[in-house]
Amino acid sequence: MQAEYVQAASNRGDIVKLLDKLKDSTYEFLIQIPRGKASFAYAEGKWTVKQVLGHMIDSERIFAYRLLCFSRQEQKELPSFNQEEYVAAFDYESRSLKSLADEFKATREANMYLFNSLTPEQFTLTGSANGYFMTVNGLLYIIAGHELHHLGILRDRYL
Repeated sequence: MQAEYVQAASNRGDIVKLLDKLKDSTYEFLIQIPRGKASFAYAEGKWTVKQVLGHMIDSERIFAYRLLCFSRQEQKELPSFNQEEYVAAFDYESRSLKSLADEFKATREANMYLFNSLTPEQFTLTGSANGYFMTVNGLLYIIAGHELHHLGILRDRYL
């Protein structure tokens, strides 16, 4: 799946600029979702819009943590995470869609400071998470591609 995320974000110019642009365009998209759709799931056993957004926030935090570790030359294998268990462990339905959208934007804004602080050398550093080796630069593409993937699902299956 990570290769698909990298592919989705490729050929879109500078990856850090893309992430900054997506911060605003994704936020605008999210706050336009009708409130009546916020708790909608397109099929039995699928996440609601709020749960998808919560997953996007959780994943961004985890990917950014991995990026931080790799950029600081962490040598230990970083653990995986089970997205289904993470979503099940939090009551996203108790939150408003607007508060989740605000949290998404705030998370990205905080992460942009990290992304913009990277030196050219740090982009090439590698690390291992969940049994996969990846570069700091690759993680930036994964973050953007993951976001684009879920935006596409929200557009196609939820709205």
